[in-house]
Amino acid sequence: MATATAHADPKHNIQNARQAYYDKISEFHLAPLWEVLKGLVTPEPKTQMVPALWKFPQVEKLMLEAGEVITAEEAERRVLVLENPGDPGKSRITNSLFAGIQLIMPGEIADAHQHVASAIRFVLKGKGAYTAVEGEKSMMEHGDFIITANWAPHDHGNPGKEPVMWLDVLDMPTVNHFQASFAHHFDDKMQNVNHEDGDSFERYAMGVLPDGAPASSMRTPVINYPYSKMKPILERLKKTGDVDKRHGARVRYANPINGGPVIPTMGANLSLLPKGFKGEPYRSTDGTVFCVAEGTGTTIIDDKPFEWGVNDVFVVPPWKRYQHNVTGNADAVLFSISDRPAQEALGIWREGA
Repeated sequence: MATATAHADPKHNIQNARQAYYDKISEFHLAPLWEVLKGLVTPEPKTQMVPALWKFPQVEKLMLEAGEVITAEEAERRVLVLENPGDPGKSRITNSLFAGIQLIMPGEIADAHQHVASAIRFVLKGKGAYTAVEGEKSMMEHGDFIITANWAPHDHGNPGKEPVMWLDVLDMPTVNHFQASFAHHFDDKMQNVNHEDGDSFERYAMGVLPDGAPASSMRTPVINYPYSKMKPILERLKKTGDVDKRHGARVRYANPINGGPVIPTMGANLSLLPKGFKGEPYRSTDGTVFCVAEGTGTTIIDDKPFEWGVNDVFVVPPWKRYQHNVTGNADAVLFSISDRPAQEALGIWREGA
């Protein structure tokens, strides 16, 4: 019996000695890499984020209730955060992106402010509201893609007669990762507007540039990419057979100055999936937020189907395999946004089947 104990003692003693060493170095704020290395350098991407879908009819009802509970002035921004179920309480839909649904009621103003985090708006429902950015008041229509770049002054208003809702996506988690957040509120509720609706699109997105425009720019000068101008491009791609087997007939929203992403941290696409489309599997390292502009369908994410309709929002976490299928009797259109530009700038973005 004593011999068996003697054989067991060396291993037991080594474990005790190592733990004593770990306890000792922890007092100096040191830790052994060899104990955690496998969790830090993984063979493939790992994420706590999970696929999720938010049905617009449910969200719309809750948003309208919010309109009765709190005013836009009290809330500053009346937004319901789309929290990823895999990471609740963190106010983010992916590790790098915040997403929420915003509501502005008739007669309301969401005061002017600015912040380091860049934002996009994808308009869901209603008309008559506007977003003013850097002196341009842009009227909001379903499917419009509106940019609020880093530190750009912006405010919202609704002089119309119906509630207006849109999807907000911001790179706040990325900014906060670097602990680089700044924000400023203006004394005036509304900024001075000296550019009419559509001015920046007509100046910069027509194949010419104003003389003196910079040769390079980190972000697009276009405030609003109207859906009425984007959808015909998708139709042309479909007509000529330029339909990707994974993404459908897809365009990338681009900075017209240099062809780069609209914002350094976020890139967006608009895809037309033809009637009967059955997409091939795809995955990439950028967690992607999708919003349905038209049609109905199902996206299978890691073998689980998510059925979607107009204005629904769903998220595909990083490196999760997915494929789109159109189930309705018409084409479908999906808007998507992700942190792909940031990953590409760092040289870490990958894609696969």
